Amino acid sequence: MSEAFSLRDHLFNQATLGQLAGEFAARVPGFDAGRFLDEVLPQLPDLPLLQRLEAMADGIEAQLATDFPEMAAQLEAAMPPPLDPLRSDDDFGQFIHAVPGILAVRHGLEHHRERALDLLHAATQRFSMEFYIRPFLNRWPDETLARLRLWAEDDNYHVRRLVSEGTRARLPWARAITLDPLVPLPLLDRLHADRARYVTRSVANHMNDIAKIAPEVVIERLASWQTQARQTPAELAWITRHALRTLIKQGHPGALDLLGYHAEAPVTVEIALPSEAIAKGAPLVFDLRLSAPEDVPVLIDYVIWFRKADGRLAPKVFKLKQTQLTAGTPLRLRKSHRLKWDATTFRLFAGAHRLGIQVNGQVRAEAEFTLLD
Repeated sequence: MSEAFSLRDHLFNQATLGQLAGEFAARVPGFDAGRFLDEVLPQLPDLPLLQRLEAMADGIEAQLATDFPEMAAQLEAAMPPPLDPLRSDDDFGQFIHAVPGILAVRHGLEHHRERALDLLHAATQRFSMEFYIRPFLNRWPDETLARLRLWAEDDNYHVRRLVSEGTRARLPWARAITLDPLVPLPLLDRLHADRARYVTRSVANHMNDIAKIAPEVVIERLASWQTQARQTPAELAWITRHALRTLIKQGHPGALDLLGYHAEAPVTVEIALPSEAIAKGAPLVFDLRLSAPEDVPVLIDYVIWFRKADGRLAPKVFKLKQTQLTAGTPLRLRKSHRLKWDATTFRLFAGAHRLGIQVNGQVRAEAEFTLLD
């Protein structure tokens, strides 16, 4: 039997740490690559992913100057060339190059803010500093935002992306920031027109975060971006769909209307279940017939109200189809939804469940089915 894939072992191992040690040994006089590996490699098996980064930073720091400006210069000297500036997406870099960010926070946050921000500016062109800008936003919000406003105009798209990604209120894995979630909106006004998908994807994710707490603000902002027409129509349409994805699942009328899907569209939906009793291991299969008296764009989702351990039903929304209904021509669809009894993050319980078909955010038809254990 093959061993399970380990992300932390894939990212941090003798080869990748050897690469990092070699970069420092080649560019920082007196740096001992062997000492670094002897000190850090034995620690790795017992450490989770992010703590491995801390251990690597400890090992690097032990051989650098204690004076932070000098340390920062050594860290910059050891950096590999910037990531390819000709690309525009999917160029995240290597986790081993997070070390400058860790040390910038450790030693520059309190007494060397501007030098530490300079270091983050250089480092993020090798590996995103989205985790490490956040302590500066918490400690020095005004000063850090002033720097981010400059970075929003930077020639390097990794720097521009950091402006959006680092200020996200709900950035996965990252520490919380005390910044008002609406404060970065003027930065996103600039960045939504960026030419790099790497940047605009961050903007869309950022707007989706804000939509969870201030949906009307996001809808109004996206509408204003459409009016300004500073981004290409196709890219702005992509940003808008991606930014509104949570609101669309919730059936938010304003979000759907902005995308051209009207909640009151005259659509009739019929559901047919080949079987209303589903054995363990079998999929949920259903057939749909949708019709309308006029041509109308539709966003079709389906909702399953899953039974919980206490017997309550909780809804979960799934995407189905985005299309246009033609007057007098019914649309027929069949869907087979796999029911994952063996999932580790979501447990199924036997008993009565409910299926709903959602068109333009409104549930138009429902049917019940039973899961048999």
